[in-house]
Amino acid sequence: QVQLVESGGGLVQPGGSLRLSCAASGFTLDYYAIGWFRQAPGMEREGVSCIKSSDGSTYYADSVKGRFTISRDNAKNTVYLQMNSLKPEDTAVYYCAAERIPLAGWDRPYRYSSWGQGTQVTVSS
Repeated sequence: QVQLVESGGGLVQPGGSLRLSCAASGFTLDYYAIGWFRQAPGMEREGVSCIKSSDGSTYYADSVKGRFTISRDNAKNTVYLQMNSLKPEDTAVYYCAAERIPLAGWDRPYRYSSWGQGTQVTVSS
């Protein structure tokens, strides 16, 4: 049974940093793409980043390029999202999602079959 558990969210001031974790169980990362999405109140869920474990390819939304970094630790079966220089507009519930490779359209939520429960990130002074 595929299970994803996010952690690491919280309240941070503008300009601060957080690292989100997505712990996977029931499968290994080797054959999966892991995506990070976020959803603010009243907004659609949007793709933030993705990593394909087959070759380590990474993808980012334009709004987070240069500020966020996605990485994986296969030994821990965990994917991380390091978020730096956070802005109030980054405030949202952040979700990780998994889908077997190959995956087209990394930023499309309907491409992913497994989702975590989400973790809240609030950027405010």
